[in-house]
Amino acid sequence: MTTNAQDARTMLFVPGDRPDRFAKAAGAGADLVVLDLEDAVSPGSKSEAREHVTAWLADGHRCAVRVNAPRSPWHLEDLAALAPYRCPVMLPKAEDPATVQGASEAFPALIALIETAKGVLDAPAIAAVPGVQRLAFGSFDLAAELGVNPADREALRTARGALVLASAAAGLPGPVDGVTGNLHDEGVLTDDVRYARRLGFTGKLCVHPKQVAAAADALAPGADEIRWARTVADAAADGGAVSVGGDLVDKPVLDRALRILRQATKGSGDEAQ
Repeated sequence: MTTNAQDARTMLFVPGDRPDRFAKAAGAGADLVVLDLEDAVSPGSKSEAREHVTAWLADGHRCAVRVNAPRSPWHLEDLAALAPYRCPVMLPKAEDPATVQGASEAFPALIALIETAKGVLDAPAIAAVPGVQRLAFGSFDLAAELGVNPADREALRTARGALVLASAAAGLPGPVDGVTGNLHDEGVLTDDVRYARRLGFTGKLCVHPKQVAAAADALAPGADEIRWARTVADAAADGGAVSVGGDLVDKPVLDRALRILRQATKGSGDEAQ
């Protein structure tokens, strides 16, 4: 597990008021555990959840924390309580670059959760805020605002594309896709992840440990992709445009192949050259 949001493929939410689940989540294989002080915690349990989360951090555990939204009554208390631990913070309802900037000044890494129409439209400015390491997509909240089904890919395709473009323009890794609400059908999760990956997403928000392994598998390049990328990389090793299987291979094609090889070796200690 890492605390580097830039490298995380899978991010697993855990309710902040359920400390009995923290250790299980840490051992579930997710790249980044996100202790949740927001949606998963009722208003009456906010203070208790904050105490559990800070106690976990004080014991030296590595994780990120989703704080309450900037306009909520708990937001500033969350930031003040977490500041001494310098942990990565996921900022929900990220839609105002100035507010994102203020939060980023207190923490080494920020995951900006884009889940409103305003956030989508301002995604390029948010992604460019120093300290923002990743954009994540809050599909359920955005769908509720738009009055559409969060499972309707066509309805949310423009928003997803906006986050991919904003991330690329700011030099960030591809964004993290929103949760899949179906906890029982692995095929639904896998199909969701593969769809998001085709659009340029490179991570997935998970809400149950059993989603983690399937999401990670779906985010990884397939065997055919890896073979193609190795063939291209070998053929273009000397530079310049070449032909591979009748297709032109120039610098953009080589760049894509090298990216696939880096994704394939991610976490193994190797990097494609």
